[in-house]
Amino acid sequence: MSKVLEQDALVATRPELPDRVRHFRRPQERPFRKSERGRVKLLFGGLTERHDALIEAAIGGLGYNTGRIPTPTKADYHTGREYGNAGMCNPAYFTVGALLNYLRRLQDQEGLDRDAILENYVFVTAGSCGPCRFGMYESEFRLALRNGGFDGFRVLLFQQTGGLDQGADDAGLEANTKFALMLLTAFLFGDILNDLACQIRPYEVVPGQTDQVFDGILGDCGRMLREWSAREFKAGLGARLMSRWALQTDPNMLQHLIEQLLKDGFRESLDEFRKRINRDILVDYTRPKPVVKVIGEAWAQITEGDGNYRMFAYLEQEGAEVIAETMCSWVNYLLYGEKWRLLDEGVDATPHLLDFAGRFRRAFKHRKQVLLLALGSKLLEREYARISTRLGGTVHPQADHATLRKLARPFFNYKISGGESHLEVGKTIYYSINGLAHMVLSLKPFGCMPSTQSDGTQAAVVGRYPEILFLPIETSGEGDINAYSRVQMVLGDAKARCKQEFQKAVERSGYPLEVIRRFCRNQPELQRPLQQVPRERGVVGRAANFVSYVADLMDRSPEWSRWKHGREMPA
Repeated sequence: MSKVLEQDALVATRPELPDRVRHFRRPQERPFRKSERGRVKLLFGGLTERHDALIEAAIGGLGYNTGRIPTPTKADYHTGREYGNAGMCNPAYFTVGALLNYLRRLQDQEGLDRDAILENYVFVTAGSCGPCRFGMYESEFRLALRNGGFDGFRVLLFQQTGGLDQGADDAGLEANTKFALMLLTAFLFGDILNDLACQIRPYEVVPGQTDQVFDGILGDCGRMLREWSAREFKAGLGARLMSRWALQTDPNMLQHLIEQLLKDGFRESLDEFRKRINRDILVDYTRPKPVVKVIGEAWAQITEGDGNYRMFAYLEQEGAEVIAETMCSWVNYLLYGEKWRLLDEGVDATPHLLDFAGRFRRAFKHRKQVLLLALGSKLLEREYARISTRLGGTVHPQADHATLRKLARPFFNYKISGGESHLEVGKTIYYSINGLAHMVLSLKPFGCMPSTQSDGTQAAVVGRYPEILFLPIETSGEGDINAYSRVQMVLGDAKARCKQEFQKAVERSGYPLEVIRRFCRNQPELQRPLQQVPRERGVVGRAANFVSYVADLMDRSPEWSRWKHGREMPA
């Protein structure tokens, strides 16, 4: 009887449900219209300074009014924490905080009122459906903007898999073929310039020379991309046929793609960049530096600010050479992932087995999608290699995604989505066993779910490959001293390995180090940054490979080879 009374009392206290349940709907903000294109400024930001500058230029050449927010700092992080939800992802705090502080500076320094900012500025950022906190970025951005006094500020979300969704036929930002092409081109040049700067800066003879030269090249590269994106091409027969039968897009835009891929429109500028780097920067590659490959969560592994403790600058300060991750690798991963998904799912079944025409159409459509994705990956890899070759051919090549998937397969299922999926495991193995890095450093925001899965798997990886030096670091707005301390401990082991292989290379050469350096001082081409040095199997460091290369040149020189056998040293 008592149980019956308790149940009746519970029912009596249960709140009444409304007649009509109101489900949550995504807030509909004022769209960005075509008529606003020349007036409203599109703000980009969140990647490296070079990427952001080149995106601003490339998209600006399409007729948009573009700008960028500065690299986020700790002050931005605290602003994001103040106005956002607790427990959000580190990139969200830094990025929305940087946006809020940028808008506040428009008010305080340029005298714009709130209504003018809401009317004349729009922020474009990446989005996703998750499964981690990345899937909530859009709502968190709007919450922080509302709490910070900018309710109604427009945020355009560029989905990783679905493109740009604005919900209007006259959308101001058109994610068409030309837009995607120029965005990828900005990624390409940003990746390659970053890679070159990271491999040259640790060996520069004059401190600061590399950044000074690359700042000038960045400005010229931005102007080049702006002019190229503004050009219009009339579609030829090939573009019209591709548009009709394969890609269903504007043939004039396809002609722009064909011109870029086949005509090499950047050749003269790239040749000038290469000559400028070789002319204006002097390097000394006889100084051993441990090579550190940085991997991890997509944002933390690429940003240059306080969001990852300024880890690139710290590693170089501690005497290391950094191999940074690229945006093109991430884009290629998305293309490969979609291709694998289609192959795993197979062709959609038809309701009627005797519907041969329908089955053929479905099979043809499925195969065309797979082939277009594969073609897109190959073209992206080709462009990366072509631009790299034109700039001297010293840029680190892109890791093959099929190889990464194969290496990671015993430890991580590639079908597990989120974050970088199997890539962190695959890259750790790839760069270690192929002699490309002394140490692998994985950077990720605090509590990053996909990276936490990878870190758990890395224990098995290190058990299988005990020679790997792997260190995971979680980043937040604080804790940089603790992170630096952990990096120093593992970096010490990497330095010891680097020094040992360098000493062995000097001993194998048969020449004292000072003699090798004297030979280099007499050969201007050996002091140029963009020289292709052959790699010896199992030798990781640039200095060790360089010493072996120089020793081979000295052996071919009659006067220096005679000295090696006891004759007088050349003047």
